[in-house]
Amino acid sequence: MSNEATRPAGAKAVTSAVQSVDRALAILEILAHDGESGVTDIAAQLEVHKSTAFRLIATLERRGLVEQNDDRGKYRLGVGILRLAGATTARLDVVQEARPLARALAAATRETVNIAVLSEGAALYLDQIAGGSSLQSHNWVGQRIPLHATANGKALLSGLDPAEIGAAVSTPLRAYTDTTVTTVKALLTDVAAVREAGYAIAMDELEHGLTAVAAPVRNAHGDVIASLSVSGPTFRFDEERLSETVRSVVETAQEVSERLGWRARDRGGVAENA
Repeated sequence: MSNEATRPAGAKAVTSAVQSVDRALAILEILAHDGESGVTDIAAQLEVHKSTAFRLIATLERRGLVEQNDDRGKYRLGVGILRLAGATTARLDVVQEARPLARALAAATRETVNIAVLSEGAALYLDQIAGGSSLQSHNWVGQRIPLHATANGKALLSGLDPAEIGAAVSTPLRAYTDTTVTTVKALLTDVAAVREAGYAIAMDELEHGLTAVAAPVRNAHGDVIASLSVSGPTFRFDEERLSETVRSVVETAQEVSERLGWRARDRGGVAENA
């Protein structure tokens, strides 16, 4: 008896799903290489029945990843590909434009500077610049951090409306410390304050002894696309230093935003509030 015949039904389903994903990606690669191609040609290259190729193409078409040329009936890559590519390009642009300013901020504050974006209900850390202080936080790059318990998370949420915030966070909100916000109502209040002030402060919310200040980074349309933060041990942030850090973070985030095409109506307003 073959291994396929003795394989559990669940394992067969998983294998079939993975195979379908692999074939769908292969179709995208074929169209990227050939420009346009018909179902028969795609099926031949995949070595599958024409009906199988058509089902895969139809799925990709519903997602906007491929589209049919009305004149010749062949398929080509769709505008959905541009949306996906644009999201990646935007993230790379943020890191590229922010890095020299983040380095200067890390040198000035001697604390860790992070750049984060919204990703799957969390704050995904794209870049980190270590400051010169002896005590540094661990490397967050590539990690997803809870939105409700971090300054970066609240700065990112400030670009969403209340309904979007409710959909973005996972409930119930986990208490990481005794100062962590644990209700959506309280989180909405915090985010509204962040939106008004132009910056977020999280002191001992994710872990005891850790303080962070973050401000939103905007694109040319004014949308919040990332956040920039300074973080370090709480004992180093007395009232005066915290105020100085807020001002520096807000100014740096605004400068990054301006490099991305955003123009503040009143650049001095937020800095004065800080």
